[in-house]
Amino acid sequence: MRTDDSTATATATSASSAEADVRRYYELVDAGDVPGLVGLFTSDATYHRPGYEPFEGHEGLTRFYGGDRVIRTGRHTLTKVLVEGSDIAVHGEFNGELHDGTTVGLRFADFFQLTADGRFGRRDTFFFAPLV
Repeated sequence: MRTDDSTATATATSASSAEADVRRYYELVDAGDVPGLVGLFTSDATYHRPGYEPFEGHEGLTRFYGGDRVIRTGRHTLTKVLVEGSDIAVHGEFNGELHDGTTVGLRFADFFQLTADGRFGRRDTFFFAPLV
């Protein structure tokens, strides 16, 4: 009996494509390319981030990345990206500067959900920082 590896190949290809897309997302954030990064999300995507009400759709994402975000500039360094089906988990570090001139360095975890068309439908961010 012959086994068809096309399903395994398609799954590996879609996982590598999803990983490439999420890595591209962070490159676009670090470059300040708001239209480019927003284009990776569906028009009805939701972004949940501590300290903010959820950002809804392209308009909400554009508002956040175009001005509401407290970060002026910085760089994400990804230490792990895991893809399982339509879920992507990211662990990394961010180092940068806030609009008030404060430097910031922290670890984060992000969770993305892909839609059938390969775009991000949801993102949840968690920061490794003392709060209490």
